[in-house]
Amino acid sequence: MTHFRTNPTIAVVGAGPGGLLAARVLQLGGLSVTVYDADASLDARDQGGTLDLHADSGQIAIEDARLTREFAALARPEGQAHRLLDPAGTVLAEQAPDAGETAAPEIDRAQLRRMLAESLLPGTIRWGARVAAVEAGVITFEDGATDSADLVIGADGAWSRVRAALTDAVPAYTGVTFVDALFTRVSEQHPEIAALVGDGHMWANGDGRTLVLQRNSGDVVRGYISMRAELDWLASAGLGIADGRGGVVDANGTQTTDTDRVRQALRERFADFSPTLLRIIDESEGTLPNRPIFALPTPTEWQHRDGITLLGDAAHVMSPFGGNGVNLALLDGAELARAVLSAVDEGTPLGDAVHEYEARMVSRGARIGQAANAAIVEHYAVGGPDIDAIPDFDVEAQRWREDAAAYRAREQQ
Repeated sequence: MTHFRTNPTIAVVGAGPGGLLAARVLQLGGLSVTVYDADASLDARDQGGTLDLHADSGQIAIEDARLTREFAALARPEGQAHRLLDPAGTVLAEQAPDAGETAAPEIDRAQLRRMLAESLLPGTIRWGARVAAVEAGVITFEDGATDSADLVIGADGAWSRVRAALTDAVPAYTGVTFVDALFTRVSEQHPEIAALVGDGHMWANGDGRTLVLQRNSGDVVRGYISMRAELDWLASAGLGIADGRGGVVDANGTQTTDTDRVRQALRERFADFSPTLLRIIDESEGTLPNRPIFALPTPTEWQHRDGITLLGDAAHVMSPFGGNGVNLALLDGAELARAVLSAVDEGTPLGDAVHEYEARMVSRGARIGQAANAAIVEHYAVGGPDIDAIPDFDVEAQRWREDAAAYRAREQQ
């Protein structure tokens, strides 16, 4: 009997790395995919800092997308270097990658997103499409327009509109907030910052507070002034009215930013750090936006519904400790796309394939999320983290390589 392939239509909500990766693999398999994103364009907003793609997850997904060469051209293996300081600026530990080490090379988030977006067929991404709700394969946008698909994939991040169709679970504040810092033309304009960060990452830890620097491409360094704090700490400092998400608004409900006063409030919280480290607060070129860290319960589960599923932060947003967020999003996207393509090729129910993907993805996200969420609590505890408990990069790199080999072996069975 001749089997005639019936191709479902796929809609991806969210043009982040996970959603774009899924769309790329689905298109390579010959399926019709449309990606909807609220951003007006690929360059509509700042994409943030640098990401490390792990050999056992993110890099496997990049291979599935047949973009290994493109990734290698952008990646920075030297960015795997790490340096740990105390509040006085004393170096407590330093790790540099061996020559040729590719267990977790760095790539700018904007570069990764552009690489994935440009790998898709022209017209795949519908920019400026703000989703209001999803129900039974129908997507309703904020302007009242609708569209439909046989499968809607929610890749729309921590505050996913798609997730609301499956579960009422929402992220909760972890008790830790990150304030962004930015340094451009760092070699010329901020040589002391350049010296602090080196080629990779720097952490300076002190009793529930950590200053972080990350080397990006283009002579840029991004930083995080992070601390254990109440969600409305900006409002408590008299900088406005709490908006419920870690920001402040004025009496008219308009978002407000007073960079100089934020800088002053941060200076007070980090007053015992060395003058050299305080340059991170004093010299930042950005507006010092506050980014509280939220996480979903682990596990976050839902009753499977045909025609709708989730990946990445929409399914299991967690603390950034361990750098697993984007890696899991990419691997989720690759595995979901593989499951869909397999069902289509074999003529088996699409819903069954998606259900099996969800079981695997939810279990993995819960296991890794529990560790990441526990790590952020420990790191920002009173008295600071146990320095001896901080993972050694060489040990982590070996684990990523071994897990990658084991993963590929399982998939080939």
